[in-house]
Amino acid sequence: MVTALFKIVLMGDGSVGKTSLRRTYMGEGFRASYMITIGADFAVKKMSLEGGHDVSIQIWDLAGQEHFKNVRSTFYRGAQGALAVYSTVERASFENLPNWLDECWKNAGKKIPIVIIGNKIDLREQFEDNPVMKQTIVTTEEGQAFTDSIVDQGIHASFIETSAKTGENVEASFLELAISILEDGGMM
Repeated sequence: MVTALFKIVLMGDGSVGKTSLRRTYMGEGFRASYMITIGADFAVKKMSLEGGHDVSIQIWDLAGQEHFKNVRSTFYRGAQGALAVYSTVERASFENLPNWLDECWKNAGKKIPIVIIGNKIDLREQFEDNPVMKQTIVTTEEGQAFTDSIVDQGIHASFIETSAKTGENVEASFLELAISILEDGGMM
């Protein structure tokens, strides 16, 4: 059987947990300290999907800071899917998602399948206990409504909430994207 190769991009504002998601998915463990990604980081992982589909996912973890925007554009080329990540406790990262989607689709040359990921769900509870910090929380309903608005445009999109720290739904988010790419005709 031929193994399909899916190129995906992991995108979103700086410090939303993209690298932590990738590291957790790759079995490298979670690190609490923040280290900025310079340009992009790269990893490959094989997975078997139902129906006997073996795929290798080529993950391009893109730097989230604005000053890397010009460098990022080249990494979208040839991408077949994207994980758009925001922090569930940082509203600005959620509000910036439309800019990330526009950047992705413009540079990829088409509206590739997207999984919207609300990361850092493990922090929600402590933010809810603080009246000032509570204002920055993005609810599950808001994340789902945003994703529904993308689906309403005829774009293959889904929504999932994760915790890179605990590992909750990390594997599921990558699996969801691989299935979406497969359904979108992404076999190479």
